[in-house]
Amino acid sequence: MKRFRVGYLDRPMHPAFDETAREAANLSVERIAVNQAHEQIMAVLKQCHGYYVSASQDEIAAPFYAKAPLIEQLPQLLFVCSFGAGYDTIHVDACTRAGIAVVNQSGGNAEGVAEHAVGMMLVLLKRITEAHAALKAGMQGRKEAFMGRELIDRTVGLVGLGHVGARTAQILNTAFRCRVLAYDPYLDAATCKARGAQKVELAQLLAESDVVSVHCPLSKETRGMFGADAFAAMRKGTVFVTTARGGIHDEDALHKALVSGHIAAAGLDVWAKEPPRPEHPLLSHPAVLASPHTAGVTFESRGRVARMAAEAFIDAAAGRVPPRVLNPEVLPRYKERWAAAFGEPVNAR
Repeated sequence: MKRFRVGYLDRPMHPAFDETAREAANLSVERIAVNQAHEQIMAVLKQCHGYYVSASQDEIAAPFYAKAPLIEQLPQLLFVCSFGAGYDTIHVDACTRAGIAVVNQSGGNAEGVAEHAVGMMLVLLKRITEAHAALKAGMQGRKEAFMGRELIDRTVGLVGLGHVGARTAQILNTAFRCRVLAYDPYLDAATCKARGAQKVELAQLLAESDVVSVHCPLSKETRGMFGADAFAAMRKGTVFVTTARGGIHDEDALHKALVSGHIAAAGLDVWAKEPPRPEHPLLSHPAVLASPHTAGVTFESRGRVARMAAEAFIDAAAGRVPPRVLNPEVLPRYKERWAAAFGEPVNAR
């Protein structure tokens, strides 16, 4: 029986990946040490049918991104699978041209990210970080200087209503009676309503929301979506939260909006460069709550996402089309290439 060989660099995001993958007798998983010569790493990758790759560009060296320069050197590669819901290290179009199926783990960390986003909203509205800093500095004056606001009954605008956005909407609806607005051009009004939000255009969301929370992927359409004009279009005193991807918001424009007082506070889990440099202006602003892209880094989310990835490789090894294929148009060619590699048609088992 020919084994479907999978390679990954350094380590998986959670031990559950290897534990789950070991259950499949026809799946072979190769851990590739990154502290060896480039040629040695490539020698192993060239033997692989599957590539399990980090979702974040700052966690892996650029030569090992699943993009054209690499995949052109991997003639046996059939299937690329991202560590998480994101796939910044993968060029989907290049994979499609090469006949490679691409899968992410969309939804696996939705609970962790949604809780993080709502947690940031609560902390910022109550001004907990500002009060904490004042106490540490030897608080002077009256506590009313840190008068906060409650989340209950507020209007929250969600940009993106996929797995994370929908779970965030559910928490806001059930726990805080919020009016939830959603901007998602890929969903109709009925679907938004079923997910707990009112579908609106971006301009209305910005004008009416007390809190704006970003949950969309980074793409050509969303890169730079939140710049000076977008922040100016928000009502004065808005809280801005993002657990999506750096590059969707302009960090300099956000800093200026915070300094002017137009934006009251910001919760930032994602950055243009991760981690941001310690002297980054946003890190020193008193109304910024920052985290280093850890919204989805929970024991539960990491284990769930790792198992999802392993199960996708198990499907591929068994000749089944994996779930969550990001480039379904590649499937006819993928099936042909899989059949040529393993001597039997896909879905035969």
